[in-house]
Amino acid sequence: LATLEAAPEYLGGGRFSTEPRAALRAFARIYAGWAMSQDWYRAELHLSGTNAATLEEFLTDVWEPGFLRRPAADLYAQACTWIASDISDNEMYRGDLVRALNSIRARVLLLPGRTDLYFPVADNAADIPHLAHAELRPIPSIWGHRAGSPKDNEGDLDFLRRAVDGWMR
Repeated sequence: LATLEAAPEYLGGGRFSTEPRAALRAFARIYAGWAMSQDWYRAELHLSGTNAATLEEFLTDVWEPGFLRRPAADLYAQACTWIASDISDNEMYRGDLVRALNSIRARVLLLPGRTDLYFPVADNAADIPHLAHAELRPIPSIWGHRAGSPKDNEGDLDFLRRAVDGWMR
């Protein structure tokens, strides 16, 4: 959020006078370091899956344009949603996350990416003891936060199909 809030175009409250292009480019570069894992970059998937010859070319020509097409207010709202996504932050549970998790009776299949830097497997593993009917199956992927995104990623898609098929039986 601080990257977007530092933009001269930022008006407060998640609003902008105009699209903050420089801040969106900076936001994109920060996100690039978190979206995919270090192993993904080491395997040079940023080069082999694109026409980029260098990391800089990948960031400038492939990664940043995706963020420049998005309204800054939407990215701001998405980040705020992540920050505020506590299922126990309400009158019923009053911040008691364990109690909120214990109240879930549905079957839950948790499929975090093994290399996700935003939502690490350890976070889901900590929830498992408090969920009545849950199973944790980390996606064995180097795609970081994008693990399980089927586009150009047959291995992850196959894993998801098998995991969900097995879970539904």
